Amino acid sequence: MSTPSGLRTTSWLRPFAATFVTAVFFVPLYVVLVNVFKQGQDITADPVGLPVPPSLDSVRQVLSRPDHLFWYGLVNSVEITAISITAVTVISAMLGHYLARSQGRWARAALAFLLCGLMIPPAVILEPVTEVLRSLGLMTTIVGLVLVNVGYYVPFGVFVFTGFMKTIPIELEEAAALDGAGRFRIFWQIVFPLLRPASASVLIFLGVWVWNDFLNPLLLLGPASGTTVTVGIYRAIGEHHSDFGQVFALMFLATLPVLIFYLAFQKHFVKGLTGGATKG
Repeated sequence: MSTPSGLRTTSWLRPFAATFVTAVFFVPLYVVLVNVFKQGQDITADPVGLPVPPSLDSVRQVLSRPDHLFWYGLVNSVEITAISITAVTVISAMLGHYLARSQGRWARAALAFLLCGLMIPPAVILEPVTEVLRSLGLMTTIVGLVLVNVGYYVPFGVFVFTGFMKTIPIELEEAAALDGAGRFRIFWQIVFPLLRPASASVLIFLGVWVWNDFLNPLLLLGPASGTTVTVGIYRAIGEHHSDFGQVFALMFLATLPVLIFYLAFQKHFVKGLTGGATKG
């Protein structure tokens, strides 16, 4: 029995498309990885060639810089990311639970209003945000940057948690209420432990977004109040001279923490995103 021509075309087209897309995404990773183990002059001479022989001199130079650019950036990035994603996860989980369990049009209207925040690019609201922070005395402070992150990313967290709440039977909460538990206790002792997959998805997404953010730390923190790992890469590129070995080493070192963070939460990642997708 002969195979239809359409199926024959699909049989080779899909693997080819998958291989092509994989290669497109792999090329930047390959360039960074091979150049981490090269000297600066070898990078300019052959940026895509293999490191022969490999060397960790660029990594050592970054870790031992007199200005401690990487270490200061690492501390600030960890602090900003940890506080931001923790606050967003807690606030959005509580708000998502409240909206999911509330009846009436106002709850749906509030959810739609929050989701409209996802449509606004951060660069569009940057100027009014700076004016608000300056009027509150929070400009060039880590607290101000954390508040900006919380305000901007809470709608995404509410979107994920509201959808996942559909997979949690409301009967669990009703039974706890009959036993005399209050709403606060019901949420923290019964509902929130069941939100681990959704929490992992929110933490991973927000962790990557906040960690990789460049524009907000550059403009809201400023050079006088410290830097982050992404801004540190920018500062390592001089106007008249650039040590590309250190630049690639900074890229590599800046990626490691968020990669480890993803691997630690990956088993809950897909479950948290798909939770609620098949529930009415």
